[in-house]
Amino acid sequence: MGRPAVTTVGVHRPFGLTSTRRLGAYLALTKPRIIELLLVTTVPTMVVAARGLPRLSLVAATLLGGTLAAGGANAINMYVDRDIDAVMQRTASRPLVTGALTPRAALTFAVSLEIVAFVELWALVNLLSAVLAVSATLFYVFVYTLWLKRTSRQNIVVGGAAGAVPVLVGWTAVRGSLSLAPIVLFAVIFVWTPPHFWALAIRYRDDYAAARVPMLPAVASLTTTARQILVYTVALWAVSLLFADVGGMGLIYWGAATVLGAVFVLHAIQLYWDRTPARAMRLFAYSISYVTLLFSAMAIDQLVRHG
Repeated sequence: MGRPAVTTVGVHRPFGLTSTRRLGAYLALTKPRIIELLLVTTVPTMVVAARGLPRLSLVAATLLGGTLAAGGANAINMYVDRDIDAVMQRTASRPLVTGALTPRAALTFAVSLEIVAFVELWALVNLLSAVLAVSATLFYVFVYTLWLKRTSRQNIVVGGAAGAVPVLVGWTAVRGSLSLAPIVLFAVIFVWTPPHFWALAIRYRDDYAAARVPMLPAVASLTTTARQILVYTVALWAVSLLFADVGGMGLIYWGAATVLGAVFVLHAIQLYWDRTPARAMRLFAYSISYVTLLFSAMAIDQLVRHG
């Protein structure tokens, strides 16, 4: 699949790691900060699905299974991408690059997390949620990491679907089935992912170019990238408002989706006119705040109306 040659330049293999450092290395494999974002979307989705506060035991079981599944997926991603991680400055301190863990240990850990996640979700939530969670991992690994990431400038557009699955897991945990509302909510995260990730990729476009990863900012002009970010941001605004209707949301969500979306579009317009890494990072930072505030408003809306 055109993988860059594995490099060992600058990679060291430390011996005698303490238990604390080894534990930290395993934790780093799971990419905890990314998992935080997944959890931010899962709980509010469960609140909307329940039209109020779901059973806390169900929330805890769903979050545990989702965390394990996402952590396993991220660890497999690091296992597969250890060659390009060694080339990129942003990822040069990851455990498989520094030698804090062996590839075999990382893969064993990752697969174990996926097995435990599936069993836990099946036993404590339901089979559909378990299948969705593990299916997201398979899609992330085989479609995004192994195929599209290294071959297509649309990699994150398609591959980002895996990051939208947690809302489906949260919905099915409560309802036991899917409907139009969670599909639209899935679309919100799906459309949010490209502008979020491309903004960060502008900052690290040289890294992606050095690793021969065709992330859009590394293979297209900043004008083209900024235009695509603006298009997806406008689409995100529209889909978030569509969910207000499909999901039966109230004024709190309507107001939040309107204002937050307008500010996001404003950031995208500013980036189009000022195509600099600094401006891109401002949009990236806002994109995180956006999804956190939007889903928080979603939960608050339902708790106020039905709590």
